[in-house]
Amino acid sequence: MQKFRSLFKAVLFSLTMLSGAAAVSQTTDANNYYTPYSIFGIGNIGKQGTTFNKGMGGIGIGVKDNRFINYLNPAAISFRDTLAFMLDFGVESNHNYFKSAEASSANNGFNMHNFVFSFPIYKKSAMVLGITPYSSVGYKFQRFETDPEIINEVGSVAYTRYGTGGINKVFLGTSMVFLKNFSAGAELVYFFGTIDRYSNVNFGYSESYRSIKTGTDYMISSFTGKVGLQYSYEPDKDNSLTIGATYMLGSKLKGESAKYAFTTPPTGETDTVFYNFSRATGLEIPAEIGVGASYKKRDKWMLGLDFTYQDWSKTSLPATPGVNFLPAASWAVKLGGEYIPNRYDVRYYMRRATYRAGVYYDRSYISMNGKQVNSFGVTIGTNLPVYRWYNSVGISLDMGQRGSLKNGLVRERYIMLNLNISLYDIWFQKYRYD
Repeated sequence: MQKFRSLFKAVLFSLTMLSGAAAVSQTTDANNYYTPYSIFGIGNIGKQGTTFNKGMGGIGIGVKDNRFINYLNPAAISFRDTLAFMLDFGVESNHNYFKSAEASSANNGFNMHNFVFSFPIYKKSAMVLGITPYSSVGYKFQRFETDPEIINEVGSVAYTRYGTGGINKVFLGTSMVFLKNFSAGAELVYFFGTIDRYSNVNFGYSESYRSIKTGTDYMISSFTGKVGLQYSYEPDKDNSLTIGATYMLGSKLKGESAKYAFTTPPTGETDTVFYNFSRATGLEIPAEIGVGASYKKRDKWMLGLDFTYQDWSKTSLPATPGVNFLPAASWAVKLGGEYIPNRYDVRYYMRRATYRAGVYYDRSYISMNGKQVNSFGVTIGTNLPVYRWYNSVGISLDMGQRGSLKNGLVRERYIMLNLNISLYDIWFQKYRYD
């Protein structure tokens, strides 16, 4: 009973912190994750998974491991010790450097990334419950008027465009093993959050002109689903080949939206120009398909490969004024692996640690001026064992680049540090001796 109380407190604490972080991001100009590419569509789509996945380039569809929660494929949840209860809590730190033909800048951010809990149901079946960000919006562009005639007439004029918010994902899934080597899983996914976009014109010193403030707010609350399948071939007790596939249903994001414009004089009351409220968001997330495979030598090493695909070209996304943006089909290739020197070494601690590395290439759904924005990077990571069982602290580092200096794009170079705490325990075990 004490373990249930401790778990319940941990769940409440983590959910409170995640919701608090979301509330802060909705009321400030600079979001916890900043990138100019989040001005498009539903924003910047976050990288899913824990440090277990992120240290290996993001693979997980064809991976199963009884030490960690791998929620990238619902079918992988059932691969576990029968009485094992697992919990994973993660945070991330982002360091971004931007450069374009006109300017350069940098941004640092910190945010909580995931809270995932998994527990067995009956024999070779299990459930998973978690919350993690799906997309984030954080950008701010500002330009001052330089035309001398306008400045002489109205004074200082600042044009500002910024956005905050994002979409979070809550998922509840179950998985079971059948026909010995097959496992299947399904998830109910709930998207929620707010996205706020603003575009303002501020007259600094003029008493004759009103500042203009316009914007669009999206309040999202929508369900979808995801299914997964895995098959494992084991020629002997130490080697295994796992093949997996996932499919997430497309979702026309339900919720509400509001478009507005109002003017603010230097003194006096604000006047509303228009306010249009709608019980539809006009946003959409397309279906996603993924396949993956991995080969593993138990307690020694593992190598895996993933491929995912989403066709955004036919989705409904709002236009971005002043930019030639069109959604495009996106896909990603990820390759990674891990190595354990000696899991059972009693003399040297670092030999019991797990070391990971990976690479990836991602073609995003963002297409500007007919050029699709791509990213690539390398990852490294480790899991440091703590106390007993498979409790550990996970660390991963993602170093990459998105965009370029060609075709009017922005080059974004980033370093992402992820930290996860993985808790593993055996419950309801009958001891032979007290």
